[in-house]
Amino acid sequence: MIVSRFTALPVVVIVSLVVQALASMSAILPSAIAPELTAAHGVPGSLIGIQVSCIYFGAMSTSLMGGVFVQRFGALRCLQLSLLLVAIGGAMSAIPMLLAVGTGAFIVGLGYGLTNPPSSHMLMKVTTPKNRNLVFSIKQTGVPLGGVAAGLLGPWVALQFGWQMALISGALVALVLMIVISVFRSHWDADRDPSATLRSNPLKDAGIVWKYKSLRWVSLSAFSFSAMQVGLSTFTVTMLVIDLNFSLIEAGAVLAVMQAAGVIGRILWGWVADRSGSPSGVLAAITLITIISALVMVVIDSNTPVVMVYLLLALMGMTAIGWNGVYLAEIARLAPSGLISSATGASMVITYAGVMVGPATMAAVYGLAGSYTLTFALFSVIPLAGLFFVFQAQKFSNAEGSD
Repeated sequence: MIVSRFTALPVVVIVSLVVQALASMSAILPSAIAPELTAAHGVPGSLIGIQVSCIYFGAMSTSLMGGVFVQRFGALRCLQLSLLLVAIGGAMSAIPMLLAVGTGAFIVGLGYGLTNPPSSHMLMKVTTPKNRNLVFSIKQTGVPLGGVAAGLLGPWVALQFGWQMALISGALVALVLMIVISVFRSHWDADRDPSATLRSNPLKDAGIVWKYKSLRWVSLSAFSFSAMQVGLSTFTVTMLVIDLNFSLIEAGAVLAVMQAAGVIGRILWGWVADRSGSPSGVLAAITLITIISALVMVVIDSNTPVVMVYLLLALMGMTAIGWNGVYLAEIARLAPSGLISSATGASMVITYAGVMVGPATMAAVYGLAGSYTLTFALFSVIPLAGLFFVFQAQKFSNAEGSD
């Protein structure tokens, strides 16, 4: 009876969601306090994009090994390791040296990259085809929820106690959660194989995604979506402060609203995907709205009514941040039997590559455009490519399904 309670769907979802939220909060915190952080180091605000790229370079490094780690150590132990790395990286980022900030960001990324493979492994055991998109989407609300926490708490803590304390606070919370969830290990890691070797070729898992064309195209679409999503999360506060003359607290509130809209979007799109039976159609609709919203960004300035700024960024939050749950459910559905965590980790490498490229590329575009609002509009070409990838994924999914 105790085992069934510990492995019940709500418990698995809540723990996975909270771990994801803490990792996400630690990844977004530097962007939420970017004006304070970059000023303390005497560098331009646009360079926060490089720091974010360091995070997701780290995420790529561990995501590809996620399947092997889950087999050897168990899904719950991998989540604990994720939180430990996030805590270490967050604390290191608080050291007032650029090298420490970059290294800390990379370590946070190592932890962030370990969140999805074990979560997908656990969720596939407690979901059915009728609720899978919704459940995965609910779990993925942890990402924007972490953004809400970063947007509301990060600027306030930074202004009250200093930017370093904002980063250290996130690290401490991650450590506490790591200890608390240890109670689930004996139940959730019962299927681990302690004899599984770690001496595997990481390219073998990558080959899973490349072998199946539907997995390949879904993963490439995620590359585009993630580049847009993290570019949006990275530069929203800086855009509001520099281009629209918002205060840091006001900009943080807008970031929180945008991330909260992402929470609503993830649940909504997951529900629609389950009800419609067409996850690819949902992804296409999300992409079209994101493209239109990004193009509209070019017309807002310091004279735009504040409510319009909130509404536009909330709409972008629902779409540009709301796609992940449907995507992960598709990867889990399309993955070969017994290889869900491996396929998820391999696909997430491609996703993190988009994240890594996105902020750095957006920083470069800003250097040419000279305006963050124009930069967002120009960046709409990225999700446009993602729309093509979605259509390709749908075509090959139907073909492979009929083999």
